[in-house]
Amino acid sequence: MKTLSHVKKLVLTAVCAALCVVLPMLFHSFPNGGNIFLPMHIPVLLCGMMCSWPYGLVCGVLGPVISSLLTSMPPTAILPSMAVECAVYGCVSGLMLRFVRTKIPVVDLYISMVTAMVLGRVISGLVKAYILTPGISPFAWVTTSLVQGIPGICIQLVLLPLLVTMLTRAKLLPSRY
Repeated sequence: MKTLSHVKKLVLTAVCAALCVVLPMLFHSFPNGGNIFLPMHIPVLLCGMMCSWPYGLVCGVLGPVISSLLTSMPPTAILPSMAVECAVYGCVSGLMLRFVRTKIPVVDLYISMVTAMVLGRVISGLVKAYILTPGISPFAWVTTSLVQGIPGICIQLVLLPLLVTMLTRAKLLPSRY
């Protein structure tokens, strides 16, 4: 299987990190749009799936940091947990896509995405509960991390496999099989 060159991966990672700044700006025009639509998660997951886990990890850390520095989104108080969550998304989506081989590319994508999304939220919740804001109730964490973001999760589950499949069919990404 042919892979992308290091330079192409760096460029795609930079584009995804830039999208981590631009997409939240668009969605924050809606009240509570960032928490509902989760716009920063899309480029981070995409980067991990397109470029592999080290690039997804870097995008997951740099995206929120750059966005926070340029736009104050996420706010400084939320930045550490957001950077952890996004770093896990980028890393796990890339790792899972590397090792999951069902022979059905869309199934590989869904397994990778769902695993990354669950682990990202769990690890972010643990970091919040035990390091950043000790004593946060599990109910508050589930409400803010999961329930409020259901529309964003649905967007990710529809949009990302479609994007990766289209980029692969256009020969912009190498075929998995």
